[in-house]
Amino acid sequence: MVRHRVCSGGGRCEWFIGEPDARLRGAVRPYRGFRARAGVPQERLVVPSGRVSLLIGFGGELRVGGPGPGAARHTSVVSGLHSRARVLGHGGRLHGVELALAPWAAYRILGGGSLADLGDVLTDPEDVLGGRCRVLGERLAEAPGWAERFALLDETLLAWTAAADPAHTVAPVVMEAWRLLHRAQGHLRIGELADRTGWSTRHLENRFREQIGITPKRLARVLRLRRAVGELTAGRGAAETAAACGFYDQPHLSREFKDLTGLPPGRFLAAAGTADAAWITG
Repeated sequence: MVRHRVCSGGGRCEWFIGEPDARLRGAVRPYRGFRARAGVPQERLVVPSGRVSLLIGFGGELRVGGPGPGAARHTSVVSGLHSRARVLGHGGRLHGVELALAPWAAYRILGGGSLADLGDVLTDPEDVLGGRCRVLGERLAEAPGWAERFALLDETLLAWTAAADPAHTVAPVVMEAWRLLHRAQGHLRIGELADRTGWSTRHLENRFREQIGITPKRLARVLRLRRAVGELTAGRGAAETAAACGFYDQPHLSREFKDLTGLPPGRFLAAAGTADAAWITG
């Protein structure tokens, strides 16, 4: 079943949401097709999500780094875990689908090397997946509708997973550390995390960065930020949010917000409240 949602502003963007095959649940978040047709250039601040993002475009061009001739331009992009927000934009029209992969799943599905090579990097997916990504994009663009596109994504991801090198699997200790951090929503000291996994802090950091993409400490900051965004968006006060999310105090929350998003909490929420619904996430 495909869920359809039209954004505010006269239907300038549409979302098409579909659940992945049950065998992919946990590894892949719901598929998100989108069509943006504002007719004028658009920009979006993309907040770190703790996921690897694969965006396959059918039409339009994605701009990375704000307006101007120096911005990188892509039809499709793959983004590893990143710990700071980035600005993405397009010229007014964009059409495609986004997959958000758990890093441990991306490590297996993408194959070919360390996820650290993708940490804080956004690049053309062919640099990572080779020609198979171009073939997938062509088949998706030719599909008659979103139900067929999502079925094709199921088929492709299951095939890529089955064909992956078994050696390219996240170590059980790294997987457990990832689970512990998510369970604590980032509110867990890295020394304690190492103690609970039985590895030294240095060894855990090195293997975690190789197989997840960033260090446990940086992922913990991302998870705390994501929780704080949710709490503040729901109307919780800044001081209360800081205490609930593991920040020392409200100034600490504000510093982290500004460091990771470029904006203090108040300005971030004001911008989020006035913008159209996001056409892409981090």
